[in-house]
Amino acid sequence: MSTEFFLTSLIVVLMPGTGVIYTLSHGLGGGARAALAATVGCTLGIVPHMAASIFGLAAVLHASAMAFQAIKFAGVAYLIYLAWTTLKDDGTLSVTENRRHLSTRKIALHGFLINILNPKLSIFFLAFLPQFVPADNPAPLIHMMVLSAMFMALTAVVFAGYGFGAAFMRDAVISRPRVMAWFRRLFAGTFALLGLRLAFAER
Repeated sequence: MSTEFFLTSLIVVLMPGTGVIYTLSHGLGGGARAALAATVGCTLGIVPHMAASIFGLAAVLHASAMAFQAIKFAGVAYLIYLAWTTLKDDGTLSVTENRRHLSTRKIALHGFLINILNPKLSIFFLAFLPQFVPADNPAPLIHMMVLSAMFMALTAVVFAGYGFGAAFMRDAVISRPRVMAWFRRLFAGTFALLGLRLAFAER
């Protein structure tokens, strides 16, 4: 992995986006185990986009306005749904003993859906990965697969860092219900804003 690829990937992964917010919310609300589940889900949600870019399917998405719009608005609807459930149902950030917490499987599934329903990721990887494959590379497909695996590993490490950091702060935050309420509103508002941003995204 080249230094340029590592630094570019690190900047991309570190940028606060939907997956980061989702992982932080579960790290804060459910601790390290929930943060790990969110990390796994969000990381796996990258796989379809990488496969699309590697095998050229993202080009179809880029060319078809209807396909792009369909996936985009499915993602918008899901983000708005997350904003609503985070605000109204405090299960995501709940720390009381008598509340039913989301299972790690459901947390991972939601994280997977968050990333898979973002068509911008396919377009991003279509433009991103080929730049780091030398023109004279005898096996460009294998090289792109290796880069993709490295990008996923970096994503998992960074997201886990975010999530575990939030889990570490959890005990200091959960003892203050008003602080938890403000965090809940913050995450709900962020999900809503990310949904609006995606709604106005162009190809």
